[in-house]
Amino acid sequence: MTGRSAPAVLPPSLRRRLGLLAALAALVVVLLGVLYADDSKPGRVDARIGAVVDGVGPPWRHVALALDFLGEPGGSVPLVVAVVVGCLLLRRPRAAVLVVAGVGMSVGTATLLKSLVGRTIHDGNLSYPSGHTAFLTALALVVALPATGRLGLGSTAGMSLVLAVALFAGAAMGWAQVALGAHYPTDVLGGWCTALAVVPATAWLVDRTADRLVERKAGAGRPEPR
Repeated sequence: MTGRSAPAVLPPSLRRRLGLLAALAALVVVLLGVLYADDSKPGRVDARIGAVVDGVGPPWRHVALALDFLGEPGGSVPLVVAVVVGCLLLRRPRAAVLVVAGVGMSVGTATLLKSLVGRTIHDGNLSYPSGHTAFLTALALVVALPATGRLGLGSTAGMSLVLAVALFAGAAMGWAQVALGAHYPTDVLGGWCTALAVVPATAWLVDRTADRLVERKAGAGRPEPR
C-alpha cells in the first residue's frame, strides 16, 4: 500500500471547470462586497425579493427555522461530525479532511468578509455575506465532489451534479434566511458564491498536500543506492 494515493477529492475531469467557476464566484463576492460596503439598507433587488419572501407564516416558517438551526453551532457541528464519521467509515480519510477544511474555510472566509464589508441589517448586525448559506453550500459541495469521483462521472454529468447539489443547498438556506429577515437576498448570493469560490480551492489544496505526503513516504521507504 505504500506509495498508493487515496482517491482525489477534486475529480480531475472537473478541475478546469470548477477553477473557472471558483474565479467567477470570487469576482461576484468582491463586486457585491464593494457595492454594499458599509450599507445598512436593502438594494432594489433585495427589496423586490424580500417583499415576496420575507415574513412567511406556518408551516413554512417552521421549515425556515429548522434550516436556520442547521447553520447554528448546535446544528452545524453535529452535522459536520456525522459527515466526517461517514467518510471515515467509507475509508475516505481525504474526504473527511475536506469536510472539515472546506466547511471551516468557507465559514471563516464569510466571517472575515463580514467585518471587511461592514454591511448591516437589524440594529447593526453584520450581514454580508450570509455565513449560514456559505455553510450549507460548502457542506453540500464537500459531499458532492468526492461522490462525483467515486461514481466515475464524466465532466458534464459530474459538473451538473455538483452544481445541482450546491444550488439546492444554497437556495434552501438562502430562502430561510430571507424569509426570517436575517439577511438580504444579495447577502445570500454572496454566501453561496463564497462557498463556490473556497471549496474547490480547498479541495485542490487537500489533494496536493496529501499527494506530496504520499510521495515523501514512498521516497523514505526506498533503499538508498549503494
